[in-house]
Amino acid sequence: MKKLAKVVASVIALTSTAVFSEYGLNMTKGVTSISRDIYDLHMMVFWVCVVIAVIVFGAMFYSVFAHRKSKGAVAAQFHESTKAEILWTLIPVVILIGMAIPATTTLIDLEDTSKAEMSIKVTGHQWKWQYDYPEEGISFMSNLAKSSKNSLRKDIKDKPENYLLEVDKHLVIPVDTSVRFLITSNDVIHNWWVPAFGVKQDANPGFINDAWAKADVIGTYRGQCAELCGKDHGFMPIVVDVVSKADYAIWVAKEQAAAAAAVASATKTWTTSELMTKGKDVYETNCAGCHKKDGSGMPPIFPAMIGSPIANGQASEHVNLVLHGKGGMPAFKMLGDADLASVITYERNGFGNTGSVVQPSDIKSAR
Repeated sequence: MKKLAKVVASVIALTSTAVFSEYGLNMTKGVTSISRDIYDLHMMVFWVCVVIAVIVFGAMFYSVFAHRKSKGAVAAQFHESTKAEILWTLIPVVILIGMAIPATTTLIDLEDTSKAEMSIKVTGHQWKWQYDYPEEGISFMSNLAKSSKNSLRKDIKDKPENYLLEVDKHLVIPVDTSVRFLITSNDVIHNWWVPAFGVKQDANPGFINDAWAKADVIGTYRGQCAELCGKDHGFMPIVVDVVSKADYAIWVAKEQAAAAAAVASATKTWTTSELMTKGKDVYETNCAGCHKKDGSGMPPIFPAMIGSPIANGQASEHVNLVLHGKGGMPAFKMLGDADLASVITYERNGFGNTGSVVQPSDIKSAR
């Protein structure tokens, strides 16, 4: 019995620690007008349900207690009552109408993107997000941060801050600005979800869904893909920085300069050393999840890079495969010419392979 008591005590201690360490019940108010409207609607319906529950169960418990058999209560005998039937029909109708009016107003506002002051296109890829600013001419990929990737092994105890909720490049939007998000997918169904914005929208291949948000609090807000989109579904988080309008203008200028530099870099002839250095970084960001950091792969679905007939064969076949994908491998044509040339060169000359060097001009021709 003592051993059993110790086991029970240990189980209680462990479960209580696990349960109370993260014990949040309610949804967040968020930092946008629409998220607060959703929260207020949720709380209104919640309290209506609480009042109904108190009245109904209160009446039931009172009846059971006050009219119990031990007190000599005798059940009444009666048939249909027109007044009672009208009453218990009208009251729920009034309650439903009372909830439907604010719910309809919120839903209409949720779908109305006409007030948008700027637009951002969001494209889901397995397993990363692509952000395009059409008016600013900015486009970039957002991947799971290396700090999280390097800590995926189960035997690593010290996880980094914001584990699995950090990315290498944040989405940036200005404060007090209505932003329209045009959401789509390049492969399978994803879902772009940022709880603090009150935005949760499917990203469907071949379709464009939209949503909007106007954040009024500067800060960093995190979300995730909310659709089961493949083996690395849990590794495509969303991080949005809401900054002042002045800081946003500075960020736009830096990104436009970086984009111009990337275009210029794609026209030069790179050395093998430069391609290998850049290619290693691109590979670990985009390819290591399937083909492994050491190139061992996960056969038969994701073949090894070591001794790969593609990496050691014709460069044109390798380029075509990376650009357009095949089978379980997605297309990577959204990456820049320099990124693709460097990662293909790294695959062809790393891991003991003896392939040729690929230049950005080769990628441009293959497109």
